[in-house]
Amino acid sequence: MTDMPATPRLALPLLAVAQAQKEVTHNEALVLLDALVHAAVLDGPLADPPADPAEGQCWIVGSDPTGAWSGQATAIAFWSAGGWRFAAPRAGMRVTRLADGARLRFEGSLWTGPATIAAPAGGSTIDSEARNVIGALILQLEAQGLLISG
Repeated sequence: MTDMPATPRLALPLLAVAQAQKEVTHNEALVLLDALVHAAVLDGPLADPPADPAEGQCWIVGSDPTGAWSGQATAIAFWSAGGWRFAAPRAGMRVTRLADGARLRFEGSLWTGPATIAAPAGGSTIDSEARNVIGALILQLEAQGLLISG
């Protein structure tokens, strides 16, 4: 679909006046919405498309994609009945990576993951109560996909 009117943020196709087969455009917009609203990807960024995707599954395309993903760097790739579809991410877009529960954010040119923080260690005076609280806080941040332990 080239030169079709589209929404400004997610480039969802819009219906045109007197357009034939409006259901095609409408269904395309629904497929895109299904993949992007509350986005959850199986894994990524990845260079190679999976060998046996199931309908509705999504991935983040890596910076140097191959095969059917060539030319789609950083896009969200999703498999549908019609084959691979791609959505260009927008700055600030967030997805949950199901492989590890991490929440990724698109920073305008690349996907960034949670920060890595090591558990407290060392020091001349060891405060076990403070370490327990810090350890519990780190576990909670990991559980929310906001950190990856080091």
